[in-house]
Amino acid sequence: MQQALASSRVDLLRVAELVAPGSRVLDVGCGDGELLRLLMDERNVDGRGIELSQHGVNDCVAKGLSVIQGDADADLADYPDDGFDYVILSQTLQATRHPRVVLEHMLRIGRRAIVSVPNFGHWSVRAQLALRGRMPVTQNLAHSWYDTPNIHFCTIADFVTLAHEVGATIDKSVALDRAGQPLRHGWPKWAWNLFGEQAIFLLHRGR
Repeated sequence: MQQALASSRVDLLRVAELVAPGSRVLDVGCGDGELLRLLMDERNVDGRGIELSQHGVNDCVAKGLSVIQGDADADLADYPDDGFDYVILSQTLQATRHPRVVLEHMLRIGRRAIVSVPNFGHWSVRAQLALRGRMPVTQNLAHSWYDTPNIHFCTIADFVTLAHEVGATIDKSVALDRAGQPLRHGWPKWAWNLFGEQAIFLLHRGR
């Protein structure tokens, strides 16, 4: 999968690699549809999206994507069980009001869930807090504290704990560095939590 992305979201390539060709996919918080377009072009998926901003929906529709306006916190409850093979939430969980409820709905709606999260436990975040005493700004957490859409920061370790609490099984996981390259699998998980800028998880619910 070599397609160049229009933005710096190289993590989307890693997400797309986890999706089986020909799958039914729901992309929650799909933004301008970059991931959906990639999945349709490279994985031949039957893709649908839900996006909060009208501007994002307009961008998606202009690209010929099937996307509706909706709120992950409120509208996922309306989707039927096992309606999709994959439900994807990319760099959005921390911006939801009720992350646990959203994750539970994803695991109910999809046979698999893919979640990517920025890591608030990265060493650069810790350093900014420890040395400067200010809320950190990084490439993956790019907003100042007063205008950020992120309301529930978490670390890689926090998300793993949440997955276990909701009864999900983590099938695959990877931590990525700033360039979007995977950290070595041989590293212990505490090292992922310290050096990973973000992480991607493939999960399914307990049955």
